[in-house]
Amino acid sequence: MQGDSALGRALGLVRELRQRCAWDRAQTPQTLRPYLVEEALELDHAIQTDDPEAMRDELGDLLLHLAFQIVIAEERSQFNAEVVTRTLEEKMWRRHPNLFGEGRASRDDHAGWELVKRREPRAGGKRSTLAGLPPTLPPLLMAFRLQERAAGIGFDWPDATGPLAKVKEETAELERETGNGRRETIEEEIGDLLFAAVNLARKHGIEAGQALERANLKFIDRFEKVEKLAEERGLEMGRASLEELDKLWDEVKATKEA
Repeated sequence: MQGDSALGRALGLVRELRQRCAWDRAQTPQTLRPYLVEEALELDHAIQTDDPEAMRDELGDLLLHLAFQIVIAEERSQFNAEVVTRTLEEKMWRRHPNLFGEGRASRDDHAGWELVKRREPRAGGKRSTLAGLPPTLPPLLMAFRLQERAAGIGFDWPDATGPLAKVKEETAELERETGNGRRETIEEEIGDLLFAAVNLARKHGIEAGQALERANLKFIDRFEKVEKLAEERGLEMGRASLEELDKLWDEVKATKEA
């Protein structure tokens, strides 16, 4: 890895920090985990808001964390940047045989990707299609990735009709269980309904977490306008009736849709 490359300079910076700063020298892969997650989420937010300057800054912060992990691994004689890059190259070569040889690609590029990943060697033999996803993934994203993995080997509906029917089926089951009042069963049926809704979103090419994020922002915007209207009309939030608040909500919604 050339020392004057972008990654090489980041590695050099971290090596110097580790030598000259007590806090940086004390860090381990485990102590850096919370900051890594925070930086990844900040980058995700910058991408969501389409803010190039913020994306640049957050990518830099994330690069710093990647450099930290590599430098600490170097110090422990575990691996270095060259090994990391070579491992990445070899993985991409295996997973893109249509570009780098070893046969022809599947007509479904993503299906081909999942099949190639499944054939990759693992300790203990061939891995499960669903193996390797980090258990700390947010639940909606985990559901999306599980379904995407399964779809990659052909376990999928041909279109959105199947998932939509499944959503209706799970809704009916939830209605029945709600009448019975068993909390554990209701929780299970809500989980099934959410999983089905994620699958429906996926078949429409929509990431469910992003759709929910937009719904959250829409709710915040409308609720804050309801609060403002209530204040203007002398209604105290917390004391106003549900009927009064519903009227304000409908008014705000109608204004937005007009």
